[in-house]
Amino acid sequence: MVKITNIVSGYLGTNTYFIYREGETDCIVIDPANAESALKKCRELGVECKYILLTHGHFDHVLGVSKLKDSTGAAIYIHEADAAALYDTKVSLGAMVGASHEPCTADFIVNDGDILKLGSITLRVIATPGHTKGGVCYLFEEERTIFSGDTLFRLSVGRDDLPGGDGDELLNSIVYKLYSLNGDYRVLPGHLRETTLDFERKHNPSTKRWYG
Repeated sequence: MVKITNIVSGYLGTNTYFIYREGETDCIVIDPANAESALKKCRELGVECKYILLTHGHFDHVLGVSKLKDSTGAAIYIHEADAAALYDTKVSLGAMVGASHEPCTADFIVNDGDILKLGSITLRVIATPGHTKGGVCYLFEEERTIFSGDTLFRLSVGRDDLPGGDGDELLNSIVYKLYSLNGDYRVLPGHLRETTLDFERKHNPSTKRWYG
């Protein structure tokens, strides 16, 4: 049985997700905002972080990456367009708020359509630029779950007014990459509460003029 859980930590209340299969110790950690909190959660769950997946490169999602990597040796995955955020706080926007972190580099660059076989768990990368140039979602088909980062929220979408943001590109990503998926999915966003794809298709005010 697959387990998915999360903690909320960091500057802006980021959802950090943990994915693992019951009876196994390998764990995927998505968007570690705080390394100490992520490590504590792994210990509580009895798992080890083997893979660090990033939905995008903003500071509130990557601040814990370097220390978590140093502590666990986990492999880091990010889209090339956001990879510089791992070592440049101007790119991550951390410099804007005085948020600094130890620099690191990606072990693997992800692209649209990539299939990531991470231990016994398989995820598909869906490139969803618009919030950042390198924004991605991770589709976990086995559990009908989308880790949407800051692309899609409950009744909202990600900001498009920061460097690298583009509102039309973001809405295109949501409508043509996410809403076009067949059937319903659980949506686990980078902030706030979870939602479902069907609910957002029907009710999200930011996408109504594009879809529905």
